This record gives sequence, structure tokens and C-alpha cells, in this order.
Amino acid sequence: MKVNRVAITGLGAICGLGHSTNEIWNNALEGKSGISLLSPENSVPVGRVKEDFQLSEDLLTKKEQARFDRFIHFVMHATDEAFKQSGGLEYHSKSRMGAILGTGMGGIPAIERNHTVFTEKGARRISPFFIPGMIPNMASGKVTMHYGLHGANFTVASACASAGHALSTAASMIISGAMDLVVSGGCESAMTDFTIGGFNVMRALSKNQDAQSASRPFDTNRDGFVMGEGAGVLILENYDKAKERGANILAELVGFSSSSDAYHVSAPHPEGRGAALCMKQALDHAEITPDQIDYINAHGTSTPLGDAIETSAIKKVFGESAYKLNVSSTKSMTGHLLGAASGIESVFCVQSLLSQKIAPTINLDNPDPACDLNYTALHPQERKVEYALNNSFGFGGTNSCLIFKKV
Repeated sequence: MKVNRVAITGLGAICGLGHSTNEIWNNALEGKSGISLLSPENSVPVGRVKEDFQLSEDLLTKKEQARFDRFIHFVMHATDEAFKQSGGLEYHSKSRMGAILGTGMGGIPAIERNHTVFTEKGARRISPFFIPGMIPNMASGKVTMHYGLHGANFTVASACASAGHALSTAASMIISGAMDLVVSGGCESAMTDFTIGGFNVMRALSKNQDAQSASRPFDTNRDGFVMGEGAGVLILENYDKAKERGANILAELVGFSSSSDAYHVSAPHPEGRGAALCMKQALDHAEITPDQIDYINAHGTSTPLGDAIETSAIKKVFGESAYKLNVSSTKSMTGHLLGAASGIESVFCVQSLLSQKIAPTINLDNPDPACDLNYTALHPQERKVEYALNNSFGFGGTNSCLIFKKV
């Protein structure tokens, strides 16, 4: 069986740093923060999409926008941007194009709204669009409906590794020849008092009232993650067919892996066992050595345990090379997009390959002695980047690693 290569021909993104890939990337290189307080009444720092965001009615009509939850708005917006760059829609058979996306939480805001209606007015007043408007697989469903794609159509839900696993699955389908083009990545919008309350009682969120400095991965004073929202979408395509149609190939997805800590529902394995295994397997899949990786976009959520354990896992896998590569956590600027994290961070990896620049880890003012790698603190850095790796680790001990190559 022929093994196909996987090209990336389009990028789309939206998050607290902006409404397009270029805006987000430029703001990231400037070290800007996309984090603010949730509201005057709820002083929790969040990476919220700016209030001036308006989804085009060409993607969802006003009626549809009211029916479908916000995570679907975000993925439609990002997919539109990615397809405009890719131009691959008219080349492949619609039966060989699909959408495989990731979301960790799905339509929690819609669940909350309709539960309020249920308790106050009764079951008969629940919206008939409640279920189709919030189920996680409607992210891929609406994408395939809008573009008329008849291939694979499903959504992966594996907590904060969701988008990474979606991209791995999509790439596998291209490698095997099952699909020629797949819309993949992730989307999330779970910013409600209920969800934030749930994370707060777990003591997972930052208590820092200075919103823009609240997400501080690898810093001694880090005290929890900051929730973000948005979407990151990549158009994955059969490399040879993309080249044949004259596509502008942005990068190649050359390696990926999944693993399990098999340890705890929320805490990472104390020795980083699953994370290290996942990185090693991704390197093996890409058929490259550790010293060939130039940049790691870390999971780096700004939690006391997680950042130190990820650092230890990187050292375990990369040895002396760990001190020669650049690491950064763009979550310091975007917050943690949960199931969409690997989507937006894969976009950052591709942008690093294209620009030969590393976006910084902002707010890293007092590095934790246990976190002693080159975290690209405070300022961007120019360097040769041939290979970039993205780490995403989630509750349940689920792990995803992706490796991208410059073309």
C-alpha cells in the first residue's frame, strides 16, 4: 500500500489575540496578551475572543447563529480562512474530502441556557435546536454541510488533547489513501460561570487578578491555567496531489503519536512517563532524531505540577539537545483553549516554520529552577527551524504529539 505524505495548505485561527492567523501571529511575536477579566462581576482572567467578532452570514445565517453554539461559530470562521488560503475545494472529489475536528467541552453554554429554561418554564419551552446546536460532532457536521464534503465527518473529544488527536486521525486517513483532503484542528467556547466554577473548585485556574500576567508558564509564581476560547484549523492534503494542483504547501505533518499516563484523572504522571513516551514515539514516526527538533510548542499550561513535569519529560527524551532547542508556551498569551489547544498551537508551529521565528513565553519573569530550558522568555527569537513539535496533554492522562517539517 502506498504511504502518502501530508501537506498543510491552509491555516485558520481565532482566539483572544485576534480574528485571523496573521493578526494572531503578529500579536504573538509582539508578546501581546489576549487575556482579560471575564466581567466586572466575575474577576476571573480568561482569553476571550474580542467582542467585535461577527461571524459572516455567508457561513451561518443569523437564525443559524442563534441556533448553534459559539464553538461552531469559531470553527466555521477559522475553516473559511483556511480554505481561502488553501484553494483545494475545487480540485478533489467531494467524496474524498472531509472534516475531523476536536473539542473538549462542546456546547456547554447551550446546556446551561436550556437548563435554566427547563427549571424556570418547563421541558416544553426547551429550544428544539438545543440538541443539534450543542452536540460536539456538529463542529465537523456544519463544516461538511457548508462545503458539501461527503468524506469523513466526526469530532474527537479527548480533553485538552482533542485537536491533536483529530489532526493525527486526519493525517492517518490521508497517509492511508482514504481521504485526499481533511479539515482538521479544534474549537472551543466553554466560558461560563458554571464551567469556571467547576475548574475553580479543582483549584486548576489562576487566581491572579492582573489578567494579562495571569498565565505565566514555567514561572516560579505560576498558580494555575487561564481558560481561553477560539479555534485553530489546518487543511491537510495529500502532498503529491497538492503539489500537482500547484498549491502553496505551507508545511508537512511528518510525525504524530498518542499515549496514556494510565495514572490519574487530572494530574500528570509525576515522572512524565506518558508525555515522554508520546514525544519519543512521534520522533520515531517522523524517522528523525531528537537533535533535529528546533522548537517545541509546549503544553505549558502554567500549572505548578504540569510545567515542571513537562520540562522533565523533555529532558528525558531530548537529553543534551533539550538545552539547544527553543521551547515556548503560547498559552501565556492565548490562555488554554482546552480541546482547541493543539489546533491553535499547530498553527503557531507552522508559522514558526514559515517565518523562522519563535513566539515568546510572556510573563516569565522569575523562572522556576525546575524549569531550566530555553523557554524563549519575554521576547521572540529568530532561528533556523526545520522541525517543530507540539505537545498537548489532557485530563484522563491522554497525550498527543505532532511534528511539523519546513518545506
